Amino acid sequence: MILLRRLLGDVLRRQRQRQGRTLREVSSSARVSLGYLSEVERGQKEASSELLSAICDALDVRMSELMREVSDELSLAELAQSAAASDPVPAPVRPMLGSVSVTSVAGGPPERVTIKAPSEAVNVVAA
Repeated sequence: MILLRRLLGDVLRRQRQRQGRTLREVSSSARVSLGYLSEVERGQKEASSELLSAICDALDVRMSELMREVSDELSLAELAQSAAASDPVPAPVRPMLGSVSVTSVAGGPPERVTIKAPSEAVNVVAA
């Protein structure tokens, strides 16, 4: 099962780490407790739209950019899940992904799925 809160938390953490900022710095800027922000980043808590707005402001990232990245991650996770279930792989979900190819180990359900996007390859382990 794909959990949106985990994908959102992963994207928030990457945004923060790209900026070289600590949880403490962002939590202080966003006026959110350090513990709560940590739980959001780990996908343990659902963030409200108000909280997301405060975190995005603290990170100086547009919420639409954040959601676009989450949407791309969700598309990749759905493709991987579909391939792992041996369902036919649909055409790329978003034109932004470009060409998508899915390969797996022959015989039996795939354990590792590789999805190749134009600029990078993403390895996804099917659960």
